[in-house]
Amino acid sequence: MSKSISNENIQKYHNDLLDRKEAKVMQRAVSHNGINSSAANFEAEGNMKPNFSIEIDTGEVANQKHSGRCWIFAALNTMRHNLAKNFNLSGDFELSQIYTTFWDKFEKCNWFLENIIKTADEPLTSRRVSWLLDSPQQDGGQWDMLCAVIEKYGVVPQSAMVETAVSNDTSELNAVLNQKLRMDAIQLRELASQNSSDIEKVKDEMLSEIYRVLVYSFGEPVSEFNFEYRDEKNEYHIDTDLTPKKFFDKYVNLNLEDYVSIINSPTLDKPYEKTYTIDMLGNVIDGRQVKHLNLEMDRLEELTITQLKNGESVWFGSDVSKESDRKKGIMDDNLYSKDELFDIDLLMSKDEQLDYHQSVMNHAMVITGVDIVDGQPTKWKVENSWGNQVGSKGYFVMSESWFRRFTYQVVINKKYLSEEDKKNQEQEPVVLDPWDPMGTLAFNEK
Repeated sequence: MSKSISNENIQKYHNDLLDRKEAKVMQRAVSHNGINSSAANFEAEGNMKPNFSIEIDTGEVANQKHSGRCWIFAALNTMRHNLAKNFNLSGDFELSQIYTTFWDKFEKCNWFLENIIKTADEPLTSRRVSWLLDSPQQDGGQWDMLCAVIEKYGVVPQSAMVETAVSNDTSELNAVLNQKLRMDAIQLRELASQNSSDIEKVKDEMLSEIYRVLVYSFGEPVSEFNFEYRDEKNEYHIDTDLTPKKFFDKYVNLNLEDYVSIINSPTLDKPYEKTYTIDMLGNVIDGRQVKHLNLEMDRLEELTITQLKNGESVWFGSDVSKESDRKKGIMDDNLYSKDELFDIDLLMSKDEQLDYHQSVMNHAMVITGVDIVDGQPTKWKVENSWGNQVGSKGYFVMSESWFRRFTYQVVINKKYLSEEDKKNQEQEPVVLDPWDPMGTLAFNEK
């Protein structure tokens, strides 16, 4: 039987508070300064100086502005690092994020419509249909979804397709697309209930309208272009009549199949050394499947350091909303002593954070350095995509303890995996529910 809060209960809580001599002082401090400012641990901040024993030169940071495209920015940043180095490009060179965003959104809309058709026999109240309708499409994504788009459409330099007002703030576009997709879902479910033969024709008309919305918002994606640039020696170069796929093959020159997702999800339902995918998560129909190999944190960290030592930056997914100072560019779970401030226990294990919805992966960035002292990592250098006005010219410092507690995913070149890792990665993945924590998308806005 449920029990309400009685007046006697409240009087007891009041008396408990009166027993604390510091209560009035703490109330004034917290209410006036705020929780984080009152709990700030300045000693922890002093330990997060941007000095690293292993560091990759990666140039200027990008700026996703008011969009949730961190996963696209982070992935393209990893690709431009070697491109800029191999072709002697200036540090502010970028690949076009809007080009990739256009095709990702277009493919996500088709993905949604196809899943609406597949679930048309389920009631609207089913959890799967509700999950689809809750967010028909959005800015976020996963590494494998990025690969699926690039493998189909290639990439272009930013000079070939530049950002627009809509790509810099995608909220209005997302509202329009999601309203349209929900209306399309009504029509498709009705047609499916009638076993109509027109369902594919109608869906094709819907995609034509969606294409128009995207073109008006982003511009039409380039199909052929010239690549003109001056290198760091100020020498002029031009490469004509390139297609996006030719540009990727010639200038980026990566086999995306070599790069795989490694996660650390220490929950009971996901044994280590097994692979996992997520039902209904993706963008390109018949494209690359989202697939994660779950490894212990020690192994994930070891692989990350190995890749950095070999001169390759590391795409990673984490919960940037936890214990971080965006302005100062510090991610450290000792940054705020909120448990001491309120004299309450706030410590949760990593598996508890996931199981009880306290933490999820919500942001993708790039690890570009690590500080190893006496053989052990102490802090990490992180390239963010929030412009150069935060952190150290846009770069963040991540403590070792934060990395282990709030990092859930890294992307590693298969050549750094052990033979056992490779064998495990090739397993047929276990299919997880769409709402599983490992199915969350990196989307955090600036």
